[in-house]
Amino acid sequence: MRAGLALLATGTGLGLAAWLGLAGPGGPAATAAALAPRRVELVSIPGGPVQIGDNNAPGDERPAFTYQATPLLFDRTPVTVRQFSVFVSESGYRTEAERLGEAGVFEHDANAWGLTKGADWRRPQGVGHLAAEPDHPVTQVSWNDANAFCSAYGARLPTEFEWERAARLGQTPDGHVFLSGEPPPAGNAKVLNVWQGVFPIYDSGADGYRLTSPVGSFGAAPSGLTDMAGNVWEWTSSWYRPYADRDAPFKPRGAAERVQRGGSFLCDPSFCQGFRVTARSHSTPDTSLMHVGFRCVVEPRRATTLTGRLAQTPPFAGQD
Repeated sequence: MRAGLALLATGTGLGLAAWLGLAGPGGPAATAAALAPRRVELVSIPGGPVQIGDNNAPGDERPAFTYQATPLLFDRTPVTVRQFSVFVSESGYRTEAERLGEAGVFEHDANAWGLTKGADWRRPQGVGHLAAEPDHPVTQVSWNDANAFCSAYGARLPTEFEWERAARLGQTPDGHVFLSGEPPPAGNAKVLNVWQGVFPIYDSGADGYRLTSPVGSFGAAPSGLTDMAGNVWEWTSSWYRPYADRDAPFKPRGAAERVQRGGSFLCDPSFCQGFRVTARSHSTPDTSLMHVGFRCVVEPRRATTLTGRLAQTPPFAGQD
């Protein structure tokens, strides 16, 4: 869904961050001096060949191809409200939703998306609704906001292929990977945070949640990562375009969109299945939504104490 936010839209995705001094020459270095090291764990995800896409999946997930992944350190969980609050406090950053005064909210009464006044990362559903919980994924952050956050700590957003490589190491504690065509999780299954009931009329909350859930609520995959299926969609650095054109020159224009992965609490297994490992969503870089968050990654050689600390979880089986 596009919320249609147009302020500060750029073709590079760096306009807002640069404008706030969080990107570009002198940006990250100057900002880093004011930031304390992130209190997050970084999980080592090994490189290697991996299939991307699925020839049995919807058209924008085809054709399948082999991608050669390089080793990366992933945030163990999506960035939380607490982590984002620390960033805002130390940097003075204001999100696009805050500057606009509104953001995208799914209105259950109207069964439709709309722009809601006062909705932002602190109150994702707007004024009069509950404040975001500290240990839940931060939402109502645009791609520009997410990119600014990661850049400030010497990290970046993953590409969608890097994200899929990590997800294919397992999306649930038992290592299951959700593929196209398989039966959806049972209605009372507590394995991921998705819609349970009849969308958009009724969500039973059988998984324990009707909105976002605390990160890690459903355990960690064998890789050590959590929330790789459901809870919130996650921004990636990739532009949304056909896989067949992935190696062709690309110049983003006007309404070009960035890819999101992972699915969310609004995904109904009966028809959305955005939690599948190959599923793709997309929005313009300036769009802020109540069910979209992000996590950061960094190359091992670029990691610093500012970026986070290496998790003590044993490496994924098969990793050197």
